[in-house]
Amino acid sequence: MSPKSSLAADAGAGAESGWRPPRRALAALCATEVVSWGVLYYAFPVALSAITADTGWSATSTTAAFSAGLVVSALAGVPVGRGLDRWGPRRVMTAGSLLAVPAIVGVALAPSYWCFLAAWCVVGVAMAGVFYQAAFAALTRWYGPRRVKALTTVTLVAGLASTIFAPVTSLLLQHLDWRTTYVVLAGVLAVVTIPLHALALTPPWHAVHSQDRVAPAPRRPIVRSPGFLLLSAALTLTAFGLYSASLTLIPLLTGRGLSPSLAATTFGLLGAGQLVGRIGFAPLAARTTPGARTIVIVVASAVAIALLAAVPGPAAVLVALAMLAGAVRGAGTLLQATVVADRWGTANYGALSGIFAAPVTGAAALAPWGGTALAEAIGSYPAMFAALTVVVAAAAGAAALSDRV
Repeated sequence: MSPKSSLAADAGAGAESGWRPPRRALAALCATEVVSWGVLYYAFPVALSAITADTGWSATSTTAAFSAGLVVSALAGVPVGRGLDRWGPRRVMTAGSLLAVPAIVGVALAPSYWCFLAAWCVVGVAMAGVFYQAAFAALTRWYGPRRVKALTTVTLVAGLASTIFAPVTSLLLQHLDWRTTYVVLAGVLAVVTIPLHALALTPPWHAVHSQDRVAPAPRRPIVRSPGFLLLSAALTLTAFGLYSASLTLIPLLTGRGLSPSLAATTFGLLGAGQLVGRIGFAPLAARTTPGARTIVIVVASAVAIALLAAVPGPAAVLVALAMLAGAVRGAGTLLQATVVADRWGTANYGALSGIFAAPVTGAAALAPWGGTALAEAIGSYPAMFAALTVVVAAAAGAAALSDRV
């Protein structure tokens, strides 16, 4: 099936009379994504110093365990995507929550570094079952051509995860040690995500507005096609560039004269920028083709990184540029969520998106180490940002080519 015929069938099915949006499932996913991201991802940077102080492990090795979990999540996303297509989000996301809780308890109780590393790898498997990929698969199937609004809603709400859980984790650490803090967070994860995934993700998986009535396009030819490979490569390079730039923003800004507190505040404003980018994605999607908006977002990413590399100040301009970088990163999240369905339809979406997202997630996982290592190799953070600009510019070329093959 061609992309055009897939999308036409998707739109026609989505217009089926009597269809009602599964609002309860959407609300549940908003809540579970906030808690899942907050506990499994955003609590770690806050707890890092407490972990290293208590255990004596270096910050590098401790962060490496966390990054290993993210890499495992990228790899696990492929079979998880196939499971989503076969069994639906209720079983997969409930299983992910049931695994995440004891895995986080394992992190908290790890008696040695190797046990700590192993626990984070198990957490990585759980991440694949509860993070955006699974939620995006559910909403893409349930909402059909109306999916952009639903995806925007869940990413906007989930964007509050760091805003909520960073201070909550910090508050817990003021009264508890890091191990007890993680046990408490595991309890929050259990109380919120397990029942919501099990009881609220109940809309029929073979919904009338999905493409089940249309013969699915064969998966293997798609993932081997030049368009698929080039597009995945483009978003992988863009993710590496944006995440590396975001996570090394503070040393770049302090090197340009901003105080540590202002640099940290500016880093926090990346989140506000992401919300702006996600809000702006829907009107962009309504006015552009899938290929055009991919190129626009990737080129904007390169421009944002280039400006941070080139502009020395003043502080207000640097803050605005940081928010611009956050905005394109936020739009990029929704681009990744929609691009597979926009190009190849919603049939086999779980499996296709799992394969498509694996290198993108892996690039984001390696970015904390990769950005710092690149800066050390080149000799300065501005030069590193310039190198990242070249990387993302190459991604823009790959994105443009993917729309022509």
